Amino acid sequence: MGISRFATAHWEGDLKSGKGRLSTPESGLMDDTAYGFDTRFGDRKGVNPEELIAAAHAGCFTMAMSLKLSEAGHPPAAIDTRAEVDLSTDGGPSLSAIRLKTQARVPGLDAAAFRAIADDVGRHCPVSRALSAVPITVEAELVGG
Repeated sequence: MGISRFATAHWEGDLKSGKGRLSTPESGLMDDTAYGFDTRFGDRKGVNPEELIAAAHAGCFTMAMSLKLSEAGHPPAAIDTRAEVDLSTDGGPSLSAIRLKTQARVPGLDAAAFRAIADDVGRHCPVSRALSAVPITVEAELVGG
């Protein structure tokens, strides 16, 4: 048995002048949150699909890191991850790259072991697997102690 989550999108009008709304009814995080062409391709402040993918990927990767580090006998004190999602407009819009940049405080773990876990999680967390058609890189830094 699996878990199913959902979000909704509503759009009115053509691509460039139209407007949309996104909602996440279960969590209530977004409730008719506006998005549009100018929040995705322009500089208007607002949500866009790439930012949402980045948030999902950062969250999934960080949780998976916590699991794998704990399974290796080194529960993390803290993990911070930034996910950057690139949208290329060459030849039609497509996701062209994802960079996961993570820093963690993991007592008792050496940098090489941390790097190996980060690389593995970067390939195998559920969101990474779902986005496997996009090149994903991982920058991992062990900080503090």
